[in-house]
Amino acid sequence: MTALIERPTLWVERRDTTAVVWLNRPDRLNAFTYGMRDDLVAAFDATDADDTVRAVVVTGTGRAFCAGADLEAGGDTFLPEDGVDGVPPDSGGVAALRVFESRKPVIMAINGPAAGVGVTMSLPGDVRIASDTAKFAFVFTRRGLVPEACSTWFLPRIVGMPTALRWTIAGSTVTADQALSAGLVSEVVPAAAVLDRALALADEFAAGTSPVSVALTRAMMWRMSACEDPRRAHAVESQMLYERGRSGDVREGVASFLEKRTPDFPDRVSTTVGDFDWTPRT
Repeated sequence: MTALIERPTLWVERRDTTAVVWLNRPDRLNAFTYGMRDDLVAAFDATDADDTVRAVVVTGTGRAFCAGADLEAGGDTFLPEDGVDGVPPDSGGVAALRVFESRKPVIMAINGPAAGVGVTMSLPGDVRIASDTAKFAFVFTRRGLVPEACSTWFLPRIVGMPTALRWTIAGSTVTADQALSAGLVSEVVPAAAVLDRALALADEFAAGTSPVSVALTRAMMWRMSACEDPRRAHAVESQMLYERGRSGDVREGVASFLEKRTPDFPDRVSTTVGDFDWTPRT
């Protein structure tokens, strides 16, 4: 195992072509802090910049995935950071949006309890695999809060509006089996198998696929699912197909298929995938 990054609240190790982000505050059940927000952003900046990383797995050290916001400050926990005036951006939302913007597939290996921001920041992951010891607590209304980390956008898209409303209004705690039934997680496996299963899925994402096409497909699926009109999806797909159709990746993909060999795609995410205007157009 090779450590790519070591930060105060997490560390990142390399498993072949997969980067594993370990939330690392086990004495606090990996509770979320401003520092963890910054460390997560830095971790995803690094994995995006490394063309040898094909997927990212996020998991927790110890017995929890993330127990939610660290409540050590008591009733002052949710006050703005020192030196911040006005309405600050929600810290969970900053982390969730960085996961959303990832140019690599993201698999959440939820090894234990995930509460509050611990569950909502996992929603931008492409796949969530849960330990049979995991549980998910949407406790915001029980703390006098409201949902955060962009979960009012993500959660209804994943589990449907009626389930999202029921869980968040009631401040529900959801078992791993209930999460599986609702589609919040795709699999429930024994605790000892969570990371291995996530790594196997990461390898599946990387095997024989173009890194650039994977990055673009991930971005298109998330964004186009929220469009009000399929014509916007048609416009985006037409643009992407036009650009991809002229790429070295397409030439290699077709040649390797005809020659019955494994493709060696030449395009690189760091130099090929730029910013794209996803703004819906009428």
